[in-house]
Amino acid sequence: MKTRVGVVGPRDSIQLIKEVAKEYENQLDLVPFVYSRAEETTSIVEENQHLVDIWLFSGLTPYTLAKKSTSNQPFFYLKLNGSSFMKALLEAGYKDQKCLNNISIDMLDEKDIYETYGDLQITHDNIYWYEYKGYTPIQEISDFHINLFNEGKVSVCVTCLSDVFENLRVKGIPVYRSTPTRANIRSTISLALQYWQTVHFKQSQITVMLIKMDNMEKIESPHVLSYELHRLNLELQSAILDFSETIAGSFVAIGIGTYIIFSTRGSLQEAGEQSVQLLEKIALITDLPSNIGIGYGDTALAAEENARLALHHAQNYGKFSVFVVENNGVVKGPLEDKQSISFGFRNENKEIGDKLKQSGVSITTFNKIMAVQKSLGRNAITASEIAEWLKMTQRNARRILTDLTKVGIAEEIGEEAPTSRGRPRKIYRVGLNITANHS
Repeated sequence: MKTRVGVVGPRDSIQLIKEVAKEYENQLDLVPFVYSRAEETTSIVEENQHLVDIWLFSGLTPYTLAKKSTSNQPFFYLKLNGSSFMKALLEAGYKDQKCLNNISIDMLDEKDIYETYGDLQITHDNIYWYEYKGYTPIQEISDFHINLFNEGKVSVCVTCLSDVFENLRVKGIPVYRSTPTRANIRSTISLALQYWQTVHFKQSQITVMLIKMDNMEKIESPHVLSYELHRLNLELQSAILDFSETIAGSFVAIGIGTYIIFSTRGSLQEAGEQSVQLLEKIALITDLPSNIGIGYGDTALAAEENARLALHHAQNYGKFSVFVVENNGVVKGPLEDKQSISFGFRNENKEIGDKLKQSGVSITTFNKIMAVQKSLGRNAITASEIAEWLKMTQRNARRILTDLTKVGIAEEIGEEAPTSRGRPRKIYRVGLNITANHS
């Protein structure tokens, strides 16, 4: 299936992009949108986002305007550089024999401008550069060039904007367009297609959700058929079935209080926070500890293994929690908590692995502490913070920090006053860089 690429820009840019895009006709369908004024971009994207998969804009101005729309689709734009500027200078200096010593330029990076002059070995007296800091009214950029020309400070103007080019041209001002090169268009189209293929593949990844209610079997009497258990099971299945339908999933009960859903990553992500909402519905039906593990994988087996690992983390965290394990092994959660962290459960650093074995601290616990420290944003942590985030006692957290300090992958860096009576709390820094101080 071809990727539908919406292209937005002035007529000349669109025509050039169409010519280059012919090289990719087996991979994409181009949907062109020509504007008369750049300000039309926002409404073009807003009204036509259902027709395309990704957007390609002729420059930074339409790209910036497109960001004002409600579209969440991938946006790409043609970045002008020294090659684009060189083309304009060659047209002005060699074709039209214009003097390039005094010139006004907009939109381009200052570095590209001076490097291009240096590469062409062209001397210059004054270069006036308009720095682009987000969307600016076209008239303001036009006035920048017009005023400099009328004051005799420049003899040639170079612009990246078709609207500015037309404004200056009708006033008889020597003006040249800096436009994308074919190589630039080619590389941007290739980048956009690669990005879309990656996203599309990721969205198609298999997703497995494991839903587990603990202690359901204890409701049932060993001697009498429990209608209460059957009613509870039917009510839970109804809630899970409704959720499965929203994500186009396949739902199976695999024992008392355990359910599994197969779907795709894209379908689940489109549902947003509904996995957390499912857990809330389950909590209304039963007060039994209930957890959800979500696993992503390129195969059903890999996704299910990740889901079981995610469920394990959820059960260890609390009574009602949702965790996710990515296909690369990164663990995220708890999703229902704003204080959510991401961490790995693997370690490929032999030195750290050896030190963790000496300390008796697991790789997963160490990675969790690193994730909490990063989330706090100050490269430091206390035992009370670890206890709060990882749902353990402060005594256990202090023991872990002490053990990590002994083997050289944590260090005490200070103290902070307690909020109530008691001893000052020690502040630690945990990380791989600590090993250098204990070698």
